[in-house]
Amino acid sequence: MSNRKIKVMIVDDHMVVRRGLAHVIQTFKDVELVAEAEGGEEALLWCRKYSPDVVLMDVKMEGMDGIAATEAICKFYPRTKVIALSTFHDKNMIKQMMNAGAIGYLLKNVSLKELANAIRSAYAGKSVFAPEVAQAMAAKQTAPPANPQVADLTERQKEVLALLAVGLSNVEIAKRLTITLGTVRYHVSSILTKLGVSNRTEAAAIAIKSDLVEE
Repeated sequence: MSNRKIKVMIVDDHMVVRRGLAHVIQTFKDVELVAEAEGGEEALLWCRKYSPDVVLMDVKMEGMDGIAATEAICKFYPRTKVIALSTFHDKNMIKQMMNAGAIGYLLKNVSLKELANAIRSAYAGKSVFAPEVAQAMAAKQTAPPANPQVADLTERQKEVLALLAVGLSNVEIAKRLTITLGTVRYHVSSILTKLGVSNRTEAAAIAIKSDLVEE
């Protein structure tokens, strides 16, 4: 088993924020800070040079903003996972970042433990959301799903998908819906098949794009 550290890059146009995050990240024993960028254009250059595993991306920046930078990174460096890190949790902004390819969205008041766990989860391919972000995404929508495949899901599968999309594990979903773990696994498998995706992150992205996330 590899003991290689998780390579992280910080992208933020405020030096004080970058320095603060850098100081925090350097306390995580399994994480290595490989680069800092003050904008989207510089972030793309450092991605090419350092191939970070995880990028902590500010959303609002001068020049190439976090949304455009995330889209470019996910297109040209698909193995790199991007976590939005912002002071804002506007639902439209969250959706734009997720549509651009971000695997998660955190607020800048995140605790050290939450940040470390988020980096590890993103590196493992798991979606990560701040509680406030999950709540902002949780308002039930009345519009029909944008993805026609979502219409093939049963009401229970839509409930499972909504909970999956905000980062709940199978065990947590089972407790929330008062069903067995085996039933959750069956539903998750059926959801992936019906949506034509291979993992939970892709399914979560479809749920968010389709305004399916609800309480």
